[in-house]
Amino acid sequence: MISKSEYEQAVGRTLSFFEKAQIVLTEEEKASIEVADFGLGDLSHTGLELITYLNTERVCAKELVLFPSQTCPEHRHPAFGSYIGKEETFRCRWGRVFLYVEGERTNPIQAKATDGVYTVFHEIELLPGEQYTLAPNTKHWFQAGAEGAVVSEFSTPSFDEEDIFSDPGIVRIPKIG
Repeated sequence: MISKSEYEQAVGRTLSFFEKAQIVLTEEEKASIEVADFGLGDLSHTGLELITYLNTERVCAKELVLFPSQTCPEHRHPAFGSYIGKEETFRCRWGRVFLYVEGERTNPIQAKATDGVYTVFHEIELLPGEQYTLAPNTKHWFQAGAEGAVVSEFSTPSFDEEDIFSDPGIVRIPKIG
């Protein structure tokens, strides 16, 4: 887990990334920035900073920040109960993001070396204005380029607690204030 000081530094840095992307947040939104280190305690390599605008029974909208070469680890959004799983669209707003999904391996991949469990390596590079939509239950992970990235996520409802990570050591506990 990260310390309070690391959390505060990450929030400040996240706000600067939103400014670079010209994304305006309310004071309430700024105060609700989530810093996720996935229980690994290595935020500079594996983590994600985000704001959730809304998450209703029909739709979810988030802004994601990835620091330079920071990775959101491999996971999928499975079906459970009557829910078919989360469909999500990633749209790059600033920087560059490398998204990895199921499919034929891209050689070479652009992601920097990563720790953890990664099994899918079909690379999709997203630059500002480009987007990609994932079907429910699709294994995926993503990493920012050298400058970092800001990505908008539009999806069906999000149930983070139901996500299945390839690395069994990952714990998805929100880190807010």
